[in-house]
Amino acid sequence: MTDDTPVRLLLADDHPVVRAGLRAVLETEPGLLVMAEAATAEDAVTRATEGDIDVVLMDLQFGTGMGGAEATARITARPGAPRVLIVTTYASDADTLPAIEAGATGYLLKDAPPEELAAAVRTAAAGRTTLAPVVADRLMNRLRTPGTTLTRRETEVLALVAEGLSNQGIGARLHLTEGTVKSHLARIYVKLGVDSRTAAVATATDLGLIRRRPGV
Repeated sequence: MTDDTPVRLLLADDHPVVRAGLRAVLETEPGLLVMAEAATAEDAVTRATEGDIDVVLMDLQFGTGMGGAEATARITARPGAPRVLIVTTYASDADTLPAIEAGATGYLLKDAPPEELAAAVRTAAAGRTTLAPVVADRLMNRLRTPGTTLTRRETEVLALVAEGLSNQGIGARLHLTEGTVKSHLARIYVKLGVDSRTAAVATATDLGLIRRRPGV
Protein backbone atom coordinates (compact mmCIF):
# COMPACT_ATOMS: atom_id res chain seq x y z
CA MET A 1 0.00 0.00 0.00
CA THR A 2 1.43 3.35 -1.04
CA ASP A 3 1.11 6.55 0.96
CA ASP A 4 -1.61 7.93 -1.35
CA THR A 5 -3.69 4.75 -1.37
CA PRO A 6 -6.67 5.00 0.99
CA VAL A 7 -7.13 2.50 3.80
CA ARG A 8 -10.35 0.68 2.92
CA LEU A 9 -12.60 -0.15 5.87
CA LEU A 10 -15.42 -2.52 6.79
CA LEU A 11 -17.53 -1.55 9.82
CA ALA A 12 -18.95 -4.61 11.60
CA ASP A 13 -21.41 -3.85 14.41
CA ASP A 14 -25.01 -4.87 15.02
CA HIS A 15 -26.08 -1.37 16.12
CA PRO A 16 -26.82 0.99 13.19
CA VAL A 17 -26.17 4.07 15.35
CA VAL A 18 -22.68 2.78 16.20
CA ARG A 19 -21.87 2.11 12.57
CA ALA A 20 -23.14 5.58 11.67
CA GLY A 21 -20.99 7.12 14.37
CA LEU A 22 -17.89 5.26 13.25
CA ARG A 23 -18.53 6.23 9.64
CA ALA A 24 -19.02 9.88 10.58
CA VAL A 25 -15.70 9.94 12.44
CA LEU A 26 -13.64 7.97 9.94
CA GLU A 27 -14.90 9.58 6.74
CA THR A 28 -13.64 12.96 7.93
CA GLU A 29 -10.12 11.52 8.15
CA PRO A 30 -7.87 11.83 5.10
CA GLY A 31 -6.80 8.52 3.62
CA LEU A 32 -9.58 6.47 5.22
CA LEU A 33 -12.43 5.11 3.09
CA VAL A 34 -15.44 3.20 4.45
CA MET A 35 -16.24 0.59 1.82
CA ALA A 36 -19.02 -1.35 3.54
CA GLU A 37 -20.91 -2.14 6.72
CA ALA A 38 -21.98 -5.46 8.25
CA ALA A 39 -24.71 -5.92 10.86
CA THR A 40 -23.75 -9.52 11.69
CA ALA A 41 -20.48 -11.32 12.24
CA GLU A 42 -21.39 -13.76 9.48
CA ASP A 43 -21.85 -10.90 7.01
CA ALA A 44 -18.53 -9.41 8.11
CA VAL A 45 -16.72 -12.68 7.37
CA THR A 46 -18.31 -12.90 3.93
CA ARG A 47 -17.69 -9.26 3.03
CA ALA A 48 -14.08 -9.38 4.22
CA THR A 49 -13.25 -12.03 1.62
CA GLU A 50 -14.02 -9.83 -1.38
CA GLY A 51 -10.49 -8.45 -1.59
CA ASP A 52 -11.20 -4.73 -1.27
CA ILE A 53 -10.94 -4.36 2.52
CA ASP A 54 -7.76 -3.47 4.40
CA VAL A 55 -9.08 -3.17 7.97
CA VAL A 56 -12.22 -4.57 9.60
CA LEU A 57 -13.50 -2.68 12.64
CA MET A 58 -15.12 -5.53 14.57
CA ASP A 59 -17.46 -5.49 17.54
CA LEU A 60 -17.38 -8.51 19.88
CA GLN A 61 -21.07 -9.01 20.65
CA PHE A 62 -23.66 -9.40 17.90
CA GLY A 63 -26.63 -10.66 19.87
CA THR A 64 -27.41 -14.04 18.32
CA GLY A 65 -25.18 -16.05 16.03
CA MET A 66 -21.44 -15.81 15.62
CA GLY A 67 -19.43 -13.53 17.88
CA GLY A 68 -16.70 -11.11 16.97
CA ALA A 69 -13.83 -13.30 18.18
CA GLU A 70 -14.93 -16.22 16.01
CA ALA A 71 -15.43 -13.91 13.04
CA THR A 72 -11.95 -12.51 13.60
CA ALA A 73 -10.45 -16.00 13.56
CA ARG A 74 -12.24 -16.85 10.32
CA ILE A 75 -11.21 -13.62 8.63
CA THR A 76 -7.55 -13.73 9.68
CA ALA A 77 -7.16 -17.41 8.77
CA ARG A 78 -7.27 -16.62 5.06
CA PRO A 79 -4.09 -15.72 3.12
CA GLY A 80 -3.82 -11.99 2.50
CA ALA A 81 -6.67 -11.29 4.90
CA PRO A 82 -7.49 -7.77 6.07
CA ARG A 83 -6.42 -6.70 9.54
CA VAL A 84 -9.03 -6.79 12.28
CA LEU A 85 -9.31 -4.01 14.83
CA ILE A 86 -11.67 -4.83 17.70
CA VAL A 87 -13.82 -1.84 18.69
CA THR A 88 -16.02 -2.75 21.63
CA THR A 89 -17.27 -1.76 25.07
CA TYR A 90 -15.83 -4.87 26.75
CA ALA A 91 -12.39 -4.93 28.36
CA SER A 92 -12.40 -8.03 30.57
CA ASP A 93 -9.90 -10.87 30.09
CA ALA A 94 -12.85 -13.04 29.04
CA ASP A 95 -13.29 -10.73 26.03
CA THR A 96 -9.80 -9.53 25.18
CA LEU A 97 -7.92 -12.83 25.30
CA PRO A 98 -10.10 -14.76 22.82
CA ALA A 99 -10.08 -11.80 20.42
CA ILE A 100 -6.31 -11.40 20.52
CA GLU A 101 -5.76 -15.14 20.24
CA ALA A 102 -8.11 -15.13 17.24
CA GLY A 103 -5.72 -12.82 15.41
CA ALA A 104 -6.95 -9.29 16.08
CA THR A 105 -4.29 -6.71 15.27
CA GLY A 106 -5.65 -4.19 17.78
CA TYR A 107 -8.20 -3.76 20.54
CA LEU A 108 -9.87 -0.42 21.21
CA LEU A 109 -12.79 0.63 23.39
CA LYS A 110 -15.74 2.55 21.97
CA ASP A 111 -15.14 5.51 24.27
CA ALA A 112 -11.76 6.18 22.63
CA PRO A 113 -11.34 9.72 21.24
CA PRO A 114 -11.87 10.06 17.48
CA GLU A 115 -8.20 10.83 16.84
CA GLU A 116 -7.20 7.68 18.74
CA LEU A 117 -9.60 5.61 16.65
CA ALA A 118 -8.23 7.00 13.39
CA ALA A 119 -4.66 6.43 14.53
CA ALA A 120 -5.50 2.85 15.54
CA VAL A 121 -6.97 2.17 12.09
CA ARG A 122 -3.83 3.43 10.37
CA THR A 123 -1.64 1.45 12.77
CA ALA A 124 -3.64 -1.72 12.09
CA ALA A 125 -3.40 -1.15 8.33
CA ALA A 126 0.38 -1.04 8.72
CA GLY A 127 0.31 -4.36 10.57
CA ARG A 128 1.17 -2.93 13.96
CA THR A 129 -0.70 -3.35 17.22
CA THR A 130 -2.78 -0.81 19.13
CA LEU A 131 -4.28 -1.73 22.48
CA ALA A 132 -6.57 0.29 24.72
CA PRO A 133 -4.54 1.32 27.80
CA VAL A 134 -6.64 -0.78 30.19
CA VAL A 135 -6.16 -3.83 27.96
CA ALA A 136 -2.43 -3.25 27.58
CA ASP A 137 -2.02 -2.86 31.35
CA ARG A 138 -3.86 -6.10 32.01
CA LEU A 139 -1.84 -8.04 29.45
CA MET A 140 1.39 -6.68 30.90
CA ASN A 141 0.26 -7.75 34.35
CA ARG A 142 -0.40 -11.25 33.04
CA LEU A 143 3.13 -11.41 31.70
CA ARG A 144 4.66 -10.12 34.92
CA THR A 145 2.69 -12.45 37.21
CA PRO A 146 1.76 -15.52 35.17
CA GLY A 147 1.22 -17.66 38.27
CA THR A 148 -1.51 -15.46 39.69
CA THR A 149 -3.57 -14.73 36.60
CA LEU A 150 -6.35 -16.95 35.31
CA THR A 151 -5.88 -19.09 32.24
CA ARG A 152 -8.33 -18.74 29.39
CA ARG A 153 -10.13 -21.93 30.47
CA GLU A 154 -10.31 -20.76 34.08
CA THR A 155 -11.74 -17.46 32.88
CA GLU A 156 -14.37 -19.31 30.84
CA VAL A 157 -15.31 -21.46 33.84
CA LEU A 158 -15.62 -18.48 36.15
CA ALA A 159 -17.65 -16.51 33.62
CA LEU A 160 -20.16 -19.37 33.55
CA VAL A 161 -20.19 -19.48 37.34
CA ALA A 162 -21.13 -15.80 37.18
CA GLU A 163 -24.04 -16.73 34.90
CA GLY A 164 -25.34 -19.05 37.62
CA LEU A 165 -24.45 -22.38 36.03
CA SER A 166 -23.74 -25.41 38.21
CA ASN A 167 -20.56 -27.44 37.86
CA GLN A 168 -22.54 -29.94 35.82
CA GLY A 169 -23.90 -27.17 33.61
CA ILE A 170 -20.44 -25.68 33.12
CA GLY A 171 -19.07 -29.07 32.18
CA ALA A 172 -21.80 -29.57 29.60
CA ARG A 173 -21.24 -26.11 28.11
CA LEU A 174 -17.44 -26.50 27.89
CA HIS A 175 -17.37 -30.27 27.22
CA LEU A 176 -15.55 -30.97 30.49
CA THR A 177 -16.14 -33.53 33.21
CA GLU A 178 -17.58 -32.27 36.48
CA GLY A 179 -14.33 -33.26 38.19
CA THR A 180 -12.34 -31.11 35.77
CA VAL A 181 -14.60 -28.14 36.48
CA LYS A 182 -14.04 -28.63 40.22
CA SER A 183 -10.26 -28.71 39.65
CA HIS A 184 -10.42 -25.47 37.70
CA LEU A 185 -12.46 -23.85 40.47
CA ALA A 186 -9.99 -25.02 43.11
CA ARG A 187 -7.13 -23.37 41.23
CA ILE A 188 -9.21 -20.22 40.73
CA TYR A 189 -9.87 -20.00 44.48
CA VAL A 190 -6.16 -20.27 45.25
CA LYS A 191 -5.17 -17.67 42.67
CA LEU A 192 -7.82 -15.18 43.79
CA GLY A 193 -7.40 -15.88 47.51
CA VAL A 194 -11.08 -16.75 48.01
CA ASP A 195 -13.02 -19.74 49.31
CA SER A 196 -16.40 -19.56 47.57
CA ARG A 197 -18.01 -19.19 44.17
CA THR A 198 -19.61 -15.89 45.14
CA ALA A 199 -16.32 -14.42 46.35
CA ALA A 200 -14.50 -15.66 43.25
CA VAL A 201 -17.01 -13.98 40.95
CA ALA A 202 -16.95 -10.74 42.95
CA THR A 203 -13.15 -10.59 43.06
CA ALA A 204 -12.70 -11.47 39.39
CA THR A 205 -15.28 -8.86 38.40
CA ASP A 206 -13.53 -6.18 40.44
CA LEU A 207 -10.20 -7.12 38.83
CA GLY A 208 -11.69 -6.99 35.34
CA LEU A 209 -11.05 -10.69 34.73
CA ILE A 210 -14.67 -11.38 33.82
CA ARG A 211 -17.36 -9.12 32.49
CA ARG A 212 -19.51 -7.23 34.98
CA ARG A 213 -23.06 -8.51 34.81
CA PRO A 214 -25.79 -6.09 33.60
CA GLY A 215 -27.25 -4.11 36.47
CA VAL A 216 -24.27 -4.76 38.73
